[in-house]
Amino acid sequence: MKRSFLLWYVLLVQSFSGAWSSVGGSLHCEYSNSVILHRPHSVSITEFGAVGDGVTLNTKAFQNALFYLNSFSDKGGAKLFVPAGQWLTGSFDLISHLTLWLDKGATILGSTSSENWPVVDPLPSYGRGRELPGRRHRSLIYGQNLTDVVITGENGTIDGQGSIWWDWFRNGELNYTRPHLVELMNSTGLIISNLTFLNSPFWNIHPVYCKDVVVKNLTILAPLDSPNTDGVDPDSSTNVCIEDCYIVTGDDLVSIKSGWDEYGISYARPSSKIKINRLTGQTTSSSGIAIGSEMSGGVSDIYIKDLHLFNSSTGIRIKTSPGRGGYVRNVHVSNVKLHNVKKAIRFTGKYGEHPDGNFDPKALPAIEKITFENVSGEDIGVAGLLEGIEGDEFKNICFLNVTLTLKKNSKKSPWKCSHVRGYSQWVSPEITCDSFEESIFPEHSSDCFGLSESNLEKSSGLSRSPWLLSW
Repeated sequence: MKRSFLLWYVLLVQSFSGAWSSVGGSLHCEYSNSVILHRPHSVSITEFGAVGDGVTLNTKAFQNALFYLNSFSDKGGAKLFVPAGQWLTGSFDLISHLTLWLDKGATILGSTSSENWPVVDPLPSYGRGRELPGRRHRSLIYGQNLTDVVITGENGTIDGQGSIWWDWFRNGELNYTRPHLVELMNSTGLIISNLTFLNSPFWNIHPVYCKDVVVKNLTILAPLDSPNTDGVDPDSSTNVCIEDCYIVTGDDLVSIKSGWDEYGISYARPSSKIKINRLTGQTTSSSGIAIGSEMSGGVSDIYIKDLHLFNSSTGIRIKTSPGRGGYVRNVHVSNVKLHNVKKAIRFTGKYGEHPDGNFDPKALPAIEKITFENVSGEDIGVAGLLEGIEGDEFKNICFLNVTLTLKKNSKKSPWKCSHVRGYSQWVSPEITCDSFEESIFPEHSSDCFGLSESNLEKSSGLSRSPWLLSW
């Protein structure tokens, strides 16, 4: 390996190593991409015969370009430049040490013919396709066992043209599970930034079994009634940062996953060290942030901050079920603003949906140390619908400085709790459930994950009173 490549690789590692640090118990996602975005070799997709007329199928052009660029993987990597135009294509594979650059006005269009989306084996942690038994269609942009991949540009667009897939799903005409827009498997050092994603057939962005992932400055859009068009779904992945995104879709804006029932338990690949920061969006059917329901490999060390959700169904939701096994622990949610949201916070302990009849109903999940801090909302339907599992109580659930103004003339109880236990302080409307009657301070702050230093300092000598609700 040449000395120049060794130097470049050291700089690459250093640029990523600063992306995930722990300070005061929380993750920081700052990173420098100047080295990563500089590639010594660059080609345009037009050099391989691609035509950007929105009609010509360019799958071979993408495949040939990437095959050629692979020869530079040990020479500092390469950039595939996609200029302005409508570039219709089927599924294609990425390579390591690559920047896929979509210029201003460039749109990669997914083919509306299912034959251009190959069928592949199900994920081992799922055991089958997510919506149908058996295999699944491969994503439009796909890669596995990769290192150092950047998908970015000057706000170019990746459009899955998913409406035909949604119709096939609604009409029961699918033979295999629908494809994602981007799926990267078993890969390290990934950046997806400065792009618009439209009309995914299924989930938009799916890093699975990955490490060191940055998703930043994205706009992700699909009709509010489009089925299962999740925004970003980190799955059995670690060191993931999702920042500065605007997402409006027909399902969860972000959903953290780690495998499904006995398959996820056996594969045992958790999701951990995930930060979601400065996310704005809307979903009328699902949640701003969801954990689960596929969480059988475990989920831990999750930091969610500066979430703004409007005109939506649910703010934050944890979904699980008997048979899932696994765990969700050490989750900190802070600085949340909700407007016109039906359910601000929801735990669902009996979500159901199993891959087959072989799951173990005695495999119960452990849900613990979940903290909600500095949450505000207006025009809220229900403050909290907290449903655990009988005989498997969700514990150390903490609410600190939560102020939710309910809809006028609402006759629903603001809080409903079953098989969930924790602590609360400075919450309005007050949590009247017996399992939350104890205050956080002074005796239970250590039972609550990730409390901010400012609130810890202000807690000294304070009683459970509402006069600090407006911090």
